Amino acid sequence: MSIASAINTTKSILSNTATQTAVVSTNTSNTNTEDYNRRTAVTTTNPYSGATTVKLERTEDAALLKQTLSAIADNSGQQALLKGLVSLDAVMGGNESSATPSQYLAALVEALDTFATSPSDVTLAAAAVAAAGDVANSLNQQTEALQALRVEADSEISTTVDKLNQLLKDFEKVNDKVKEKIARGEDANDALDTREGLVKQISEIVGVTSAVRPGNDMVLYTSGGITLFETVPRTVTFDASAALDANTAGNSVYIDGVALAAGVGSSTSASGSLQSLLQLRDEVYPGYQDQLDEIARVTINIFAEQDGLGDRVPGLFTVTGIDPATLTLDPNDADIVPGLAGLITVAASAQADPTKLRDGSVNAASASQNTENASGFSELLYKYLGGFEETVSFDGDAGTTTRATLLAYSTDSVGWVQEYRSNASSAAESTSAMQMRAKEAYANATGVNLDEELILLLDIEQSYKAATKLLSTIDEMLASLMQAAS
Repeated sequence: MSIASAINTTKSILSNTATQTAVVSTNTSNTNTEDYNRRTAVTTTNPYSGATTVKLERTEDAALLKQTLSAIADNSGQQALLKGLVSLDAVMGGNESSATPSQYLAALVEALDTFATSPSDVTLAAAAVAAAGDVANSLNQQTEALQALRVEADSEISTTVDKLNQLLKDFEKVNDKVKEKIARGEDANDALDTREGLVKQISEIVGVTSAVRPGNDMVLYTSGGITLFETVPRTVTFDASAALDANTAGNSVYIDGVALAAGVGSSTSASGSLQSLLQLRDEVYPGYQDQLDEIARVTINIFAEQDGLGDRVPGLFTVTGIDPATLTLDPNDADIVPGLAGLITVAASAQADPTKLRDGSVNAASASQNTENASGFSELLYKYLGGFEETVSFDGDAGTTTRATLLAYSTDSVGWVQEYRSNASSAAESTSAMQMRAKEAYANATGVNLDEELILLLDIEQSYKAATKLLSTIDEMLASLMQAAS
Protein backbone atom coordinates (compact mmCIF):
# COMPACT_ATOMS: atom_id res chain seq x y z
CA MET A 1 0.00 0.00 0.00
CA SER A 2 1.37 3.40 -0.96
CA ILE A 3 1.45 6.28 1.50
CA ALA A 4 -1.15 8.18 -0.58
CA SER A 5 -3.46 5.18 -0.58
CA ALA A 6 -3.01 4.76 3.15
CA ILE A 7 -3.86 8.42 3.72
CA ASN A 8 -7.04 8.15 1.60
CA THR A 9 -8.09 5.02 3.47
CA THR A 10 -7.54 6.73 6.82
CA LYS A 11 -9.55 9.77 5.75
CA SER A 12 -12.38 7.51 4.59
CA ILE A 13 -12.42 5.59 7.88
CA LEU A 14 -12.46 8.76 9.94
CA SER A 15 -15.24 10.22 7.80
CA ASN A 16 -17.30 7.04 8.11
CA THR A 17 -16.85 6.82 11.86
CA ALA A 18 -17.85 10.47 12.24
CA THR A 19 -21.03 9.91 10.20
CA GLN A 20 -21.83 6.65 11.97
CA THR A 21 -21.24 8.20 15.38
CA ALA A 22 -23.60 11.05 14.50
CA VAL A 23 -26.26 8.55 13.38
CA VAL A 24 -25.91 6.49 16.56
CA SER A 25 -26.10 9.68 18.62
CA THR A 26 -29.27 10.75 16.80
CA ASN A 27 -30.83 7.32 17.23
CA THR A 28 -29.96 7.21 20.92
CA SER A 29 -31.37 10.67 21.62
CA ASN A 30 -34.66 9.66 19.91
CA THR A 31 -35.10 6.37 21.73
CA ASN A 32 -38.39 7.53 23.25
CA THR A 33 -39.48 9.80 20.41
CA GLU A 34 -42.79 8.70 18.93
CA ASP A 35 -42.88 8.21 15.14
CA TYR A 36 -39.08 8.15 14.90
CA ASN A 37 -37.67 5.33 12.79
CA ARG A 38 -34.09 4.14 13.27
CA ARG A 39 -31.45 5.46 10.87
CA THR A 40 -28.61 3.39 9.46
CA ALA A 41 -25.50 4.67 7.69
CA VAL A 42 -25.21 2.60 4.52
CA THR A 43 -21.62 2.14 3.28
CA THR A 44 -20.08 0.74 0.12
CA THR A 45 -16.49 -0.04 -0.86
CA ASN A 46 -14.35 0.94 -3.78
CA PRO A 47 -10.76 0.10 -4.67
CA TYR A 48 -9.52 3.66 -4.16
CA SER A 49 -10.75 4.75 -0.74
CA GLY A 50 -12.24 1.61 0.80
CA ALA A 51 -15.57 1.91 2.63
CA THR A 52 -17.61 5.05 1.95
CA THR A 53 -20.95 6.16 3.45
CA VAL A 54 -23.39 6.66 0.60
CA LYS A 55 -26.69 7.36 2.38
CA LEU A 56 -28.65 7.35 5.63
CA GLU A 57 -31.35 4.72 5.41
CA ARG A 58 -34.59 4.87 7.38
CA THR A 59 -35.79 1.52 8.76
CA GLU A 60 -39.23 0.61 7.38
CA ASP A 61 -41.64 -2.31 7.51
CA ALA A 62 -44.64 -1.78 5.25
CA ALA A 63 -46.53 -4.89 6.43
CA LEU A 64 -46.26 -4.02 10.13
CA LEU A 65 -47.13 -0.39 9.43
CA LYS A 66 -50.29 -1.48 7.63
CA GLN A 67 -51.24 -3.68 10.58
CA THR A 68 -50.51 -0.86 13.03
CA LEU A 69 -52.68 1.64 11.12
CA SER A 70 -55.54 -0.88 11.04
CA ALA A 71 -55.21 -1.53 14.78
CA ILE A 72 -55.16 2.21 15.54
CA ALA A 73 -58.31 2.79 13.47
CA ASP A 74 -60.18 -0.17 14.99
CA ASN A 75 -59.32 0.82 18.55
CA SER A 76 -60.16 4.48 17.99
CA GLY A 77 -63.57 3.52 16.63
CA GLN A 78 -64.30 1.09 19.46
CA GLN A 79 -63.19 3.52 22.16
CA ALA A 80 -65.34 6.31 20.69
CA LEU A 81 -68.35 3.99 20.69
CA LEU A 82 -67.72 2.91 24.28
CA LYS A 83 -67.34 6.54 25.40
CA GLY A 84 -70.76 7.35 23.93
CA LEU A 85 -72.36 4.33 25.57
CA VAL A 86 -70.87 5.30 28.94
CA SER A 87 -72.47 8.72 28.50
CA LEU A 88 -75.79 7.03 27.74
CA ASP A 89 -75.41 4.84 30.81
CA ALA A 90 -74.90 7.97 32.93
CA VAL A 91 -78.09 9.50 31.47
CA MET A 92 -79.96 6.34 32.48
CA GLY A 93 -78.79 6.67 36.07
CA GLY A 94 -75.64 4.57 36.16
CA ASN A 95 -75.44 0.97 37.30
CA GLU A 96 -78.86 1.10 38.95
CA SER A 97 -80.53 2.67 35.89
CA SER A 98 -82.39 4.79 38.39
CA ALA A 99 -83.52 7.41 35.87
CA THR A 100 -85.16 4.97 33.44
CA PRO A 101 -88.94 4.61 33.03
CA SER A 102 -88.83 0.99 34.25
CA GLN A 103 -88.18 2.17 37.80
CA TYR A 104 -91.07 4.64 37.76
CA LEU A 105 -93.48 2.28 36.02
CA ALA A 106 -92.92 -0.25 38.81
CA ALA A 107 -93.57 2.50 41.36
CA LEU A 108 -96.78 3.45 39.49
CA VAL A 109 -98.03 -0.15 39.61
CA GLU A 110 -97.39 -0.24 43.36
CA ALA A 111 -99.20 3.07 43.87
CA LEU A 112 -102.17 1.88 41.78
CA ASP A 113 -102.36 -1.37 43.71
CA THR A 114 -102.39 0.50 47.00
CA PHE A 115 -105.05 2.90 45.72
CA ALA A 116 -107.18 0.01 44.44
CA THR A 117 -107.35 -1.50 47.92
CA SER A 118 -108.63 1.81 49.35
CA PRO A 119 -110.28 3.65 46.44
CA SER A 120 -111.97 6.13 48.73
CA ASP A 121 -108.64 7.49 50.00
CA VAL A 122 -107.97 10.76 48.18
CA THR A 123 -104.39 10.80 49.45
CA LEU A 124 -103.70 7.46 47.78
CA ALA A 125 -105.36 8.76 44.61
CA ALA A 126 -103.05 11.77 44.62
CA ALA A 127 -100.06 9.46 45.20
CA ALA A 128 -101.01 7.36 42.17
CA VAL A 129 -101.34 10.44 39.97
CA ALA A 130 -98.01 11.73 41.30
CA ALA A 131 -96.40 8.36 40.44
CA ALA A 132 -97.85 8.72 36.94
CA GLY A 133 -96.26 12.16 36.77
CA ASP A 134 -92.90 10.61 37.65
CA VAL A 135 -93.29 8.18 34.74
CA ALA A 136 -94.05 11.01 32.33
CA ASN A 137 -91.19 13.13 33.68
CA SER A 138 -88.78 10.22 33.31
CA LEU A 139 -89.75 9.72 29.67
CA ASN A 140 -89.52 13.46 29.02
CA GLN A 141 -86.12 13.80 30.68
CA GLN A 142 -84.68 10.70 29.03
CA THR A 143 -85.77 12.03 25.64
CA GLU A 144 -84.30 15.45 26.32
CA ALA A 145 -81.01 13.95 27.50
CA LEU A 146 -80.85 11.59 24.51
CA GLN A 147 -81.31 14.38 22.02
CA ALA A 148 -78.64 16.37 23.86
CA LEU A 149 -76.29 13.41 23.41
CA ARG A 150 -77.13 13.34 19.70
CA VAL A 151 -76.35 17.07 19.41
CA GLU A 152 -73.11 16.51 21.30
CA ALA A 153 -72.14 13.68 18.93
CA ASP A 154 -73.09 15.86 15.95
CA SER A 155 -70.90 18.66 17.25
CA GLU A 156 -68.01 16.25 17.81
CA ILE A 157 -68.42 14.99 14.25
CA SER A 158 -68.07 18.58 13.02
CA THR A 159 -64.93 19.14 15.12
CA THR A 160 -63.46 15.84 13.96
CA VAL A 161 -64.11 16.66 10.30
CA ASP A 162 -62.34 20.01 10.74
CA LYS A 163 -59.39 18.22 12.32
CA LEU A 164 -59.28 15.69 9.48
CA ASN A 165 -59.26 18.44 6.86
CA GLN A 166 -56.39 20.16 8.66
CA LEU A 167 -54.41 16.92 8.93
CA LEU A 168 -54.83 16.35 5.19
CA LYS A 169 -53.54 19.86 4.48
CA ASP A 170 -50.53 19.22 6.74
CA PHE A 171 -50.02 15.89 4.98
CA GLU A 172 -49.93 17.63 1.61
CA LYS A 173 -47.13 19.96 2.76
CA VAL A 174 -45.03 17.13 4.17
CA ASN A 175 -45.67 14.86 1.20
CA ASP A 176 -44.50 17.63 -1.14
CA LYS A 177 -41.42 18.11 1.05
CA VAL A 178 -40.60 14.39 0.83
CA LYS A 179 -40.88 14.40 -2.96
CA GLU A 180 -38.78 17.56 -3.24
CA LYS A 181 -35.94 16.26 -1.05
CA ILE A 182 -35.84 12.90 -2.80
CA ALA A 183 -35.77 14.61 -6.20
CA ARG A 184 -32.78 16.69 -5.05
CA GLY A 185 -31.03 13.69 -3.53
CA GLU A 186 -31.28 15.16 -0.01
CA ASP A 187 -32.01 13.39 3.26
CA ALA A 188 -35.83 13.07 3.50
CA ASN A 189 -35.93 10.86 6.60
CA ASP A 190 -37.22 13.51 9.02
CA ALA A 191 -39.99 14.42 6.58
CA LEU A 192 -40.85 10.72 6.19
CA ASP A 193 -41.16 10.41 9.97
CA THR A 194 -43.47 13.42 10.08
CA ARG A 195 -45.57 12.08 7.21
CA GLU A 196 -45.95 8.68 8.86
CA GLY A 197 -47.00 10.36 12.12
CA LEU A 198 -49.70 12.28 10.26
CA VAL A 199 -50.98 9.07 8.67
CA LYS A 200 -51.30 7.55 12.14
CA GLN A 201 -53.28 10.59 13.35
CA ILE A 202 -55.56 10.40 10.32
CA SER A 203 -56.16 6.69 10.96
CA GLU A 204 -57.54 7.57 14.39
CA ILE A 205 -60.30 9.51 12.65
CA VAL A 206 -60.91 7.31 9.62
CA GLY A 207 -59.32 4.01 8.60
CA VAL A 208 -56.47 4.52 6.12
CA THR A 209 -54.78 2.47 3.45
CA SER A 210 -51.89 3.90 1.46
CA ALA A 211 -49.95 3.41 -1.76
CA VAL A 212 -46.54 4.84 -2.63
CA ARG A 213 -45.93 6.02 -6.19
CA PRO A 214 -42.62 6.86 -7.90
CA GLY A 215 -40.72 9.63 -6.15
CA ASN A 216 -42.15 8.44 -2.80
CA ASP A 217 -45.44 10.21 -3.50
CA MET A 218 -48.04 8.74 -1.14
CA VAL A 219 -51.75 8.31 -1.91
CA LEU A 220 -54.29 7.77 0.89
CA TYR A 221 -57.64 5.96 0.79
CA THR A 222 -60.16 5.19 3.49
CA SER A 223 -60.49 1.53 4.47
CA GLY A 224 -63.71 1.60 2.45
CA GLY A 225 -61.88 2.69 -0.70
CA ILE A 226 -62.75 6.42 -0.78
CA THR A 227 -59.86 8.62 -1.92
CA LEU A 228 -58.58 10.83 0.90
CA PHE A 229 -55.47 12.23 -0.73
CA GLU A 230 -54.03 12.03 -4.21
CA THR A 231 -51.63 14.86 -5.03
CA VAL A 232 -54.02 17.18 -3.20
CA PRO A 233 -56.38 16.56 -0.25
CA ARG A 234 -59.91 15.49 -1.05
CA THR A 235 -62.57 17.65 0.59
CA VAL A 236 -64.32 16.28 3.67
CA THR A 237 -67.64 18.07 4.25
CA PHE A 238 -70.26 18.03 6.98
CA ASP A 239 -73.12 20.36 7.90
CA ALA A 240 -73.62 20.37 11.66
CA SER A 241 -77.16 20.59 13.07
CA ALA A 242 -77.94 23.31 15.59
CA ALA A 243 -80.57 21.06 17.19
CA LEU A 244 -81.86 17.53 16.79
CA ASP A 245 -85.05 15.80 17.87
CA ALA A 246 -86.58 12.38 17.42
CA ASN A 247 -88.02 13.41 14.05
CA THR A 248 -84.74 14.84 12.73
CA ALA A 249 -81.93 12.86 11.12
CA GLY A 250 -78.38 14.16 11.27
CA ASN A 251 -76.46 15.06 8.12
CA SER A 252 -73.98 12.72 6.46
CA VAL A 253 -70.21 13.13 6.27
CA TYR A 254 -68.95 13.26 2.68
CA ILE A 255 -65.41 12.41 1.62
CA ASP A 256 -64.68 13.33 -1.98
CA GLY A 257 -68.45 13.45 -2.51
CA VAL A 258 -69.07 9.95 -1.11
CA ALA A 259 -71.09 9.51 2.10
CA LEU A 260 -69.16 7.86 4.93
CA ALA A 261 -71.02 4.86 6.36
CA ALA A 262 -71.74 4.65 10.08
CA GLY A 263 -70.38 1.80 12.18
CA VAL A 264 -72.59 -1.16 13.06
CA GLY A 265 -72.84 -3.35 16.15
CA SER A 266 -71.43 -3.31 19.68
CA SER A 267 -68.15 -4.74 18.39
CA THR A 268 -68.31 -1.95 15.89
CA SER A 269 -67.41 -2.19 12.24
CA ALA A 270 -66.26 1.43 12.49
CA SER A 271 -62.74 2.13 11.34
CA GLY A 272 -61.78 5.34 13.11
CA SER A 273 -63.73 7.56 15.50
CA LEU A 274 -65.77 9.34 12.83
CA GLN A 275 -67.82 6.28 11.88
CA SER A 276 -68.46 5.51 15.56
CA LEU A 277 -69.76 9.01 16.18
CA LEU A 278 -72.14 8.56 13.25
CA GLN A 279 -73.20 5.22 14.74
CA LEU A 280 -73.95 6.81 18.12
CA ARG A 281 -75.90 9.67 16.59
CA ASP A 282 -77.84 7.62 14.03
CA GLU A 283 -78.14 4.11 15.48
CA VAL A 284 -77.51 3.78 19.22
CA TYR A 285 -79.22 6.88 20.60
CA PRO A 286 -82.19 6.73 18.18
CA GLY A 287 -82.59 3.01 18.98
CA TYR A 288 -83.08 3.76 22.67
CA GLN A 289 -85.34 6.70 21.76
CA ASP A 290 -87.57 4.38 19.73
CA GLN A 291 -87.90 2.12 22.76
CA LEU A 292 -88.84 5.07 24.96
CA ASP A 293 -91.47 6.10 22.41
CA GLU A 294 -92.91 2.59 22.43
CA ILE A 295 -93.05 2.61 26.23
CA ALA A 296 -94.91 5.93 26.09
CA ARG A 297 -97.34 4.63 23.45
CA VAL A 298 -98.28 1.51 25.43
CA THR A 299 -98.50 3.47 28.69
CA ILE A 300 -101.01 5.87 27.12
CA ASN A 301 -102.97 2.90 25.78
CA ILE A 302 -103.19 1.16 29.15
CA PHE A 303 -104.92 4.19 30.67
CA ALA A 304 -107.01 5.09 27.61
CA GLU A 305 -110.73 5.78 28.18
CA GLN A 306 -113.81 5.60 25.96
CA ASP A 307 -115.75 8.58 24.74
CA GLY A 308 -119.47 8.67 24.15
CA LEU A 309 -119.04 7.00 20.74
CA GLY A 310 -117.07 4.13 22.18
CA ASP A 311 -113.78 5.31 20.71
CA ARG A 312 -110.57 5.15 22.74
CA VAL A 313 -109.26 8.52 23.88
CA PRO A 314 -106.29 9.50 26.09
CA GLY A 315 -107.02 9.19 29.79
CA LEU A 316 -104.54 9.60 32.64
CA PHE A 317 -101.69 10.07 30.15
CA THR A 318 -102.00 12.47 27.24
CA VAL A 319 -99.63 14.44 25.03
CA THR A 320 -98.56 18.02 24.56
CA GLY A 321 -97.58 19.73 21.35
CA ILE A 322 -99.76 17.59 19.09
CA ASP A 323 -103.48 16.91 18.81
CA PRO A 324 -104.24 13.85 21.00
CA ALA A 325 -106.85 12.87 18.42
CA THR A 326 -104.02 12.10 15.97
CA LEU A 327 -102.74 9.33 18.24
CA THR A 328 -103.55 5.77 17.28
CA LEU A 329 -104.85 4.15 20.47
CA ASP A 330 -105.37 0.73 18.99
CA PRO A 331 -103.42 -1.62 21.32
CA ASN A 332 -102.67 -3.90 18.37
CA ASP A 333 -101.21 -1.12 16.23
CA ALA A 334 -97.51 -1.48 17.13
CA ASP A 335 -96.06 1.50 15.35
CA ILE A 336 -93.43 3.89 16.70
CA VAL A 337 -94.54 7.50 17.15
CA PRO A 338 -91.24 9.42 16.93
CA GLY A 339 -90.69 11.70 19.91
CA LEU A 340 -93.80 10.56 21.79
CA ALA A 341 -91.77 9.99 24.98
CA GLY A 342 -90.89 13.67 25.01
CA LEU A 343 -94.54 14.74 24.67
CA ILE A 344 -96.28 12.48 27.17
CA THR A 345 -97.75 14.15 30.22
CA VAL A 346 -100.36 13.55 32.93
CA ALA A 347 -103.75 15.09 32.18
CA ALA A 348 -104.37 18.32 34.05
CA SER A 349 -107.84 17.17 35.11
CA ALA A 350 -106.34 14.15 36.92
CA GLN A 351 -103.90 16.38 38.74
CA ALA A 352 -106.72 18.70 39.76
CA ASP A 353 -109.02 15.84 40.84
CA PRO A 354 -107.16 12.52 41.33
CA THR A 355 -110.43 10.62 41.91
CA LYS A 356 -111.18 10.97 38.19
CA LEU A 357 -108.57 8.22 37.72
CA ARG A 358 -110.74 5.89 39.80
CA ASP A 359 -113.92 6.85 38.02
CA GLY A 360 -112.57 6.81 34.45
CA SER A 361 -113.52 10.37 33.62
CA VAL A 362 -110.14 12.01 33.22
CA ASN A 363 -110.87 12.90 29.62
CA ALA A 364 -113.69 15.44 29.28
CA ALA A 365 -115.16 13.34 26.47
CA SER A 366 -115.40 10.26 28.70
CA ALA A 367 -118.33 9.38 30.90
CA SER A 368 -117.69 8.21 34.45
CA GLN A 369 -117.52 4.45 34.80
CA ASN A 370 -118.48 4.85 38.46
CA THR A 371 -122.17 5.25 37.62
CA GLU A 372 -123.25 4.96 41.24
CA ASN A 373 -120.57 7.36 42.42
CA ALA A 374 -119.41 4.78 44.94
CA SER A 375 -116.35 5.69 46.98
CA GLY A 376 -115.33 2.02 47.01
CA PHE A 377 -115.35 1.67 43.20
CA SER A 378 -112.10 -0.08 42.20
CA GLU A 379 -113.04 -2.07 39.08
CA LEU A 380 -111.32 0.34 36.71
CA LEU A 381 -108.15 0.53 38.80
CA TYR A 382 -107.79 -3.25 38.68
CA LYS A 383 -108.36 -3.08 34.95
CA TYR A 384 -105.42 -0.70 34.66
CA LEU A 385 -103.30 -3.04 36.78
CA GLY A 386 -104.32 -5.87 34.48
CA GLY A 387 -103.08 -3.84 31.55
CA PHE A 388 -99.58 -3.94 32.99
CA GLU A 389 -99.71 -7.74 33.04
CA GLU A 390 -101.06 -8.11 29.52
CA THR A 391 -98.65 -9.12 26.74
CA VAL A 392 -98.87 -6.58 23.93
CA SER A 393 -97.13 -5.89 20.64
CA PHE A 394 -94.16 -3.54 20.20
CA ASP A 395 -92.65 -2.27 16.99
CA GLY A 396 -89.69 -4.46 16.00
CA ASP A 397 -87.93 -1.44 14.49
CA ALA A 398 -87.06 -0.37 18.04
CA GLY A 399 -84.50 -3.15 18.12
CA THR A 400 -85.73 -5.26 21.01
CA THR A 401 -88.58 -7.70 21.76
CA THR A 402 -91.88 -7.44 19.87
CA ARG A 403 -94.17 -9.19 22.39
CA ALA A 404 -94.01 -8.47 26.11
CA THR A 405 -95.73 -6.82 29.03
CA LEU A 406 -94.99 -3.12 29.48
CA LEU A 407 -92.87 -3.71 32.59
CA ALA A 408 -90.91 -6.50 30.88
CA TYR A 409 -90.34 -4.35 27.80
CA SER A 410 -89.10 -1.40 29.84
CA THR A 411 -86.68 -3.73 31.64
CA ASP A 412 -85.56 -5.24 28.32
CA SER A 413 -84.90 -1.73 27.06
CA VAL A 414 -82.48 -1.12 29.91
CA GLY A 415 -80.94 -4.52 29.26
CA TRP A 416 -80.50 -3.65 25.58
CA VAL A 417 -78.37 -0.63 26.43
CA GLN A 418 -76.42 -2.43 29.16
CA GLU A 419 -75.69 -5.40 26.91
CA TYR A 420 -74.59 -3.05 24.14
CA ARG A 421 -72.27 -1.26 26.55
CA SER A 422 -70.92 -4.48 28.07
CA ASN A 423 -70.14 -5.99 24.67
CA ALA A 424 -68.57 -2.73 23.52
CA SER A 425 -66.42 -2.67 26.65
CA SER A 426 -65.17 -6.21 26.03
CA ALA A 427 -64.45 -5.39 22.41
CA ALA A 428 -62.61 -2.21 23.47
CA GLU A 429 -60.29 -4.26 25.67
CA SER A 430 -59.47 -6.48 22.69
CA THR A 431 -58.86 -3.61 20.26
CA SER A 432 -56.73 -1.80 22.83
CA ALA A 433 -54.59 -4.90 23.34
CA MET A 434 -54.31 -5.39 19.59
CA GLN A 435 -53.21 -1.81 19.08
CA MET A 436 -50.62 -2.11 21.84
CA ARG A 437 -49.20 -5.32 20.36
CA ALA A 438 -49.16 -3.89 16.82
CA LYS A 439 -47.38 -0.73 17.94
CA GLU A 440 -44.91 -2.78 19.97
CA ALA A 441 -44.15 -5.08 17.02
CA TYR A 442 -43.67 -2.10 14.72
CA ALA A 443 -41.46 -0.32 17.26
CA ASN A 444 -39.33 -3.45 17.68
CA ALA A 445 -38.87 -3.67 13.92
CA THR A 446 -38.28 0.00 13.13
CA GLY A 447 -37.53 1.76 16.41
CA VAL A 448 -34.29 2.32 18.31
CA ASN A 449 -32.82 -0.43 20.47
CA LEU A 450 -30.25 0.97 22.89
CA ASP A 451 -28.40 -2.34 23.16
CA GLU A 452 -27.96 -2.51 19.40
CA GLU A 453 -26.79 1.08 19.27
CA LEU A 454 -24.20 0.49 22.00
CA ILE A 455 -22.87 -2.60 20.19
CA LEU A 456 -22.63 -0.58 16.99
CA LEU A 457 -20.84 2.18 18.89
CA LEU A 458 -18.23 -0.33 20.06
CA ASP A 459 -17.68 -1.40 16.45
CA ILE A 460 -17.30 2.22 15.43
CA GLU A 461 -14.79 2.69 18.24
CA GLN A 462 -12.73 -0.21 16.91
CA SER A 463 -12.78 1.31 13.43
CA TYR A 464 -11.67 4.62 14.88
CA LYS A 465 -8.82 2.95 16.76
CA ALA A 466 -7.72 1.24 13.56
CA ALA A 467 -7.79 4.58 11.75
CA THR A 468 -5.71 6.30 14.45
CA LYS A 469 -3.19 3.44 14.43
CA LEU A 470 -2.93 3.65 10.66
CA LEU A 471 -2.56 7.42 10.91
CA SER A 472 0.23 6.99 13.46
CA THR A 473 2.01 4.53 11.16
CA ILE A 474 1.74 6.98 8.26
CA ASP A 475 3.17 9.71 10.47
CA GLU A 476 6.15 7.52 11.38
CA MET A 477 6.69 6.62 7.74
CA LEU A 478 6.62 10.26 6.69
CA ALA A 479 8.98 11.22 9.52
CA SER A 480 11.44 8.49 8.46
CA LEU A 481 11.14 9.57 4.85
CA MET A 482 11.83 13.20 5.72
CA GLN A 483 14.81 12.18 7.89
CA ALA A 484 16.25 10.10 5.09
CA ALA A 485 15.80 12.93 2.62
CA SER A 486 17.65 15.34 4.87
